Amino acid sequence: PSRWPVVGHPSLRRVQVMLVTPSRTITWLSMIVAGISLKLTDFDASTVETRASSGGKYTSLTCTINATSKEQLDALYRELSAHPMVKVVL
Repeated sequence: PSRWPVVGHPSLRRVQVMLVTPSRTITWLSMIVAGISLKLTDFDASTVETRASSGGKYTSLTCTINATSKEQLDALYRELSAHPMVKVVL
């Protein structure tokens, strides 16, 4: 069985983005959240959680999205992964 929702049957998914912590963390995080908002019009930015790594080198951004298809998730993952500050998208 597929773990991806069928088109027309949205489901909530958690997306985690690991990025190198820049000197202006808030600016970069805001840009990434804005990019997600452009792709997903019903995205609720209040679902975003951030956490710094123990050494402070990385920042984790976790958000909940309303996914409608595997294709939508794939496109979002590709766009986030292409960002120069992003190291991993889960």
